[in-house]
Amino acid sequence: MDFITAGITRFFSFLIGILPFWVLYLFSDFLRFVLLNITGYRKAVVEDNLRKCFPEKDDSEIKRLIRLSYKNLADITVESFKGFTMSDQQIVARHKVIKPEMLDQFSEAGRGVILLPNHYCNWEWGAMSPSLQFKHQIVALYKPLSNKYIDRFVRKNRSRTGAFLGSIYKTAEIFEARKNEITGYVMASDQSPSNVKKSIWVDFLGRDTAFLHGPEMYARKYNTPVVFVDIQRVKRGFYTMDLTVISDQSKETKPGEITTTYAKLLEAVIQKKPENWLWSHKRWKLKR
Repeated sequence: MDFITAGITRFFSFLIGILPFWVLYLFSDFLRFVLLNITGYRKAVVEDNLRKCFPEKDDSEIKRLIRLSYKNLADITVESFKGFTMSDQQIVARHKVIKPEMLDQFSEAGRGVILLPNHYCNWEWGAMSPSLQFKHQIVALYKPLSNKYIDRFVRKNRSRTGAFLGSIYKTAEIFEARKNEITGYVMASDQSPSNVKKSIWVDFLGRDTAFLHGPEMYARKYNTPVVFVDIQRVKRGFYTMDLTVISDQSKETKPGEITTTYAKLLEAVIQKKPENWLWSHKRWKLKR
């Protein structure tokens, strides 16, 4: 069954890949309608998250944000499949880093960096675009898929621009093996942790929120600079990545300082355009 599912995924990826972008977004509009109006995919989760994070917004505004969040979700879904067949030129043009030279100070000093993006706008292309725009050797840490055939397909395609996709279950090994190399570690850090005892708790969007402890732990252990990655949609199918250095000498930061700064930067981004974050995620399932 896993092999059949992988075959269907490959075929669908090929089909999406040959579509021009304007047709792709017609399909995205249809997908949005299906997710929102027919299947109601996690609609209760989306609405509950939005209402609790923005209690000051009235019903009409919440409904508007729900509609736009599903448009964002549908676009990201089809774009992730499209990414399997995009050329390097298309990737750079559509997922462009603003001032990539900001990281030159670290690469020239022989230092790696930890890049912290989030599930805002199109994060899927973020495994491919950094290798084409940064001098660092990119390692994108991800959670392996349960279907080993699909996982192999994803790793092969996502790494074709030069990045290495590393399992989050081998994060410690990867950092230790590369501690003397000029590596950029891409770590999406806004998902809900699985270990409540190791979580770092922050007041985020007005709610007591658990954050992953890993990025800060490795940053402090190896004194690795940490950079916040702000992905914004310029127009449909075109994104920019803006960089903000959170810490340079990470070992000198206080416990929780890096994570809190990251959370506040992300919070500011979400408050400007809430619809572009992944509200379908059960972000607040952990309690202290």
